[in-house]
Amino acid sequence: MDFFVVSLQAAFQLLLSLDAEVLTAVWTSLYTSAAAIVLAAGIGVPVGTALGMGRFPGRRAALTFLNTLMALPTVVVGLILYGFFSRQGPLGTWGLLFTPLAMIAGQMVLAIPIVANYTVAAVAGADPRILTTALTLGAGPLRAAWQLLLEVRFGVMAAVVAGFGRVIAEVGVAMMLGGNIRGYTRTMTTAIALETSKGEFAFGLALGLVLMAVALVVNFFLNLLQQR
Repeated sequence: MDFFVVSLQAAFQLLLSLDAEVLTAVWTSLYTSAAAIVLAAGIGVPVGTALGMGRFPGRRAALTFLNTLMALPTVVVGLILYGFFSRQGPLGTWGLLFTPLAMIAGQMVLAIPIVANYTVAAVAGADPRILTTALTLGAGPLRAAWQLLLEVRFGVMAAVVAGFGRVIAEVGVAMMLGGNIRGYTRTMTTAIALETSKGEFAFGLALGLVLMAVALVVNFFLNLLQQR
């Protein structure tokens, strides 16, 4: 117990002193996750809207596939993208492996099914008269879909928040595609794993506290949006 208390005190000292390595890991986590969720929303929201609104052959299979992707292990995503980004892969000449861009790509792939599924639920649960009324008043399909999204905006925002919470706590993809390079691709989760294995429990605990604070804020906003 004394070990934990001493480590906790040292962790707070690191945070209060604004340790450069801690701040760098926090910043890397935040900006890569934010970029990934913006890109994921750009794909997941339209896909979820189309699946939530549409009634077409293969829709059930598409929803099943989307649900399956939500359970896809992160190491599998990392392995597949590693193959694409490695020197022998089709995108090897781009030099993306072990860069923040590779991490963003991996996190985006993880977030898209979450954003899309939440959006499907929000759109499918909306009043069906919204779409028909918009079409009756002369709106085109895209304008009608936009009006529907405005009506379920809190559900869509919840989808984005949930996706962000998923990727910022991710470690497998960040480790495999980023390489955990100090000051460059080291995130909070990968730094926690590395420093704890080295016996630097206080450093890992400091980052763990920050990560818990971020998770608390994300879940607070998610619950707030779900209530709306």
